[in-house]
Amino acid sequence: MLRALAVDDERPSLEELLYLLHADPRIGSVEGAGDATEALRRITRALESGPQGPEAIDVVFLDVQMPGLDGLDLARLLTGFARPPLVVFVTAHEDFAVRAFDLKAVDYVLKPVRKERLAEAVRRAAELRGNAPRIPVHEPDPDHIPVELGGVTRFVTVNDITHVEAQGDYARLHTDRGSHLVRIPLSTLEDRWRSRGFVRIHRRHLVALRHIGELRLDAGTVSVLVGAEELQVSRRHARELRDLLMRRA
Repeated sequence: MLRALAVDDERPSLEELLYLLHADPRIGSVEGAGDATEALRRITRALESGPQGPEAIDVVFLDVQMPGLDGLDLARLLTGFARPPLVVFVTAHEDFAVRAFDLKAVDYVLKPVRKERLAEAVRRAAELRGNAPRIPVHEPDPDHIPVELGGVTRFVTVNDITHVEAQGDYARLHTDRGSHLVRIPLSTLEDRWRSRGFVRIHRRHLVALRHIGELRLDAGTVSVLVGAEELQVSRRHARELRDLLMRRA
């Protein structure tokens, strides 16, 4: 059973998070802290008691924007400990996701928090702590990919995705109507979507061949026009891309 600490400076948000965590059968105990400074004192006591001690904490569910010491600052401090608790960020702001990944966060949950989405974060934490129950693994839908938008899960059609940009262990999916950040490495999407006409053109970019409007050659550099955006093609991928486009033509 996971021992958890929830941290949020907004009392209603903290109480809602505590309620949802209490309801999860994988959470053995959960405490609340109203700011990062209070949380740091509590975590310090937990680390001093040891991983099997009475005050141990397995996972911290942490808001990002708080007065004084914020969630990212606290997570950064925790990386300096030998055996820190796992961190799950719970925030209303998508913009901090890449920095959260850099700090080795287990998950990044957007507010308003949904029970199903929080349960997935708990599952990931339990898995890393070796407490996860055996749950059947379902193959992903090949035609759609789930994204979170304002706390609601929606499904983006793969054929609508023009290109994908790597952002750490996340990927930003670009469509004609906007972009969405998902916690999937670019290499995973490259393997999954190769048969659907996606090709790697750069260490940071994966592009759908059907959405390439132009291939541009300029003074030895290669780029492609995808919608209104021009993307550079690395030297190692240029020949393969040209061959694929010629075959499609």
